[in-house]
Amino acid sequence: MNNLTIAPLLIPLVTGVILLFLGKRLILQKALSILSGMAIIATSIFLLMDVLENGIKTYQVGGWQPPFGIVLVADSLATLLVLFSSIIMVATTLFTFRGLDLERKNYYYYPLVQFLLTGVIGAFLTGDIFNLFVFFEVLLMSSYALIVLGGTKTQLRESLKYVLINVISSAFFVTAVAFLYSATGTLNMADLSARIAEINQPGLITVIALLFLIVFGMKAAIFPLFFWLPGAYSAPPPVISAIFAGLLTKVGIYAIYRVFTIIFYHHPDVTHYTIGILAAITMIVGAVGAIAYNDIHKILVYNVVAGVGFILLGLSAFNEDGLFGGMFYLLHDMLIKAALFLLAGAIVVITRTTKIGQASGIIKNYPLLGWTFLAAALSLAGVPPFSGFFGKLLLIQGGFAAEQYVFVAVLLVSSLLVLYSVMRIFFQVILGEEILPDVSRRGNVKGLVYPSIFLLFLSFLMGMGAEAVYPYVADATNTLLNPELYIDAVLKEE
Repeated sequence: MNNLTIAPLLIPLVTGVILLFLGKRLILQKALSILSGMAIIATSIFLLMDVLENGIKTYQVGGWQPPFGIVLVADSLATLLVLFSSIIMVATTLFTFRGLDLERKNYYYYPLVQFLLTGVIGAFLTGDIFNLFVFFEVLLMSSYALIVLGGTKTQLRESLKYVLINVISSAFFVTAVAFLYSATGTLNMADLSARIAEINQPGLITVIALLFLIVFGMKAAIFPLFFWLPGAYSAPPPVISAIFAGLLTKVGIYAIYRVFTIIFYHHPDVTHYTIGILAAITMIVGAVGAIAYNDIHKILVYNVVAGVGFILLGLSAFNEDGLFGGMFYLLHDMLIKAALFLLAGAIVVITRTTKIGQASGIIKNYPLLGWTFLAAALSLAGVPPFSGFFGKLLLIQGGFAAEQYVFVAVLLVSSLLVLYSVMRIFFQVILGEEILPDVSRRGNVKGLVYPSIFLLFLSFLMGMGAEAVYPYVADATNTLLNPELYIDAVLKEE
């Protein structure tokens, strides 16, 4: 048992409760939010090094032994995702200093973000599939409030779709959990893995696995279950969209990776090949959608969809290179998607429009913003030396090793379309003849670019310093490929 395992979960929860009682003292709320994020970052780094050196850490809530009690499990994968989630929270909080209006900040923005982060971190750390549902609900309730924060007509309309699809998803989730419990008699992930391995995953369990794929596919925005995402992610203010793009779909992706490597891994010819087909279609739909629209927000939203397909392709390959590439690209995608949405927010502040063609020539007066966007676009497309290159290279290697040549071809073509979609924004909005509102009508972007620069710098470090990141991602991959490591750490903890 390691008490530090629960710390990343308690920090945002306690901070959120404290922030509720601070009323409209926004300066104090900002300071506490930043301190909370920094504390989670420091705790996660320490925990990550401990996991690499001494193995997977667990925390038994209330002292009850698994599989009967609730257990939190910190392996390298979960801890890496906790670390990157807290980094995104810090960056987006810095953006809100000038990038979110006072009215929205006064309506509990900061505590809502802390509670959302609590749900995200809990989903990463839980070792119990029912408590995965509980933490999903925690983050969803916070996201319901965030998506309507400000109460614009568009937000209210899109929030109805968002809430409806997630209510349906939650109903399917509870149903899947009930079926799984009736078939196995347990909900602890390690115990589930051991019991299903004993019976070699019969057909009924495989059907339940596909039901879980539908549930998590809705949350991860896999084709054809992505239809709620374009409106939900483009309706709220840019900083909230950045949080959603950086975190929410990633929790769904993590859940798919976790259950289909630890629990439902015995018939990859059915489950993982199905994931591969859906991933390929998701890449195509995302890439085509990104080049079809002339709205900056919609272009970035469909790039989120394409990114989901890229990451899940690694799971479909189900080999060391594929899983390593999927995990590495997942971390990269969290940073870059958040950075791009924040940059889009700064662009809209200047141009007063999200439409391509209605404004251009930003780089003349805002060179830092222009070149930062170009760097983010190149990183998104996987151009070296940014982190996207290394992740996509390993995804391609994993696809070739699994003889998934068609899927690899789809990845390459989709990557080119993704690059084209964001370069359209650069050439038509950032460059070109200056067509901007009068200076008096432009917003102040001072301080709005720095959070994105921070995230891009981390992406650059991941690309240039891949050797430093390698041991942690490799350890995460090793756990995914060898479920017995997870089982032993949870069920044989003394």
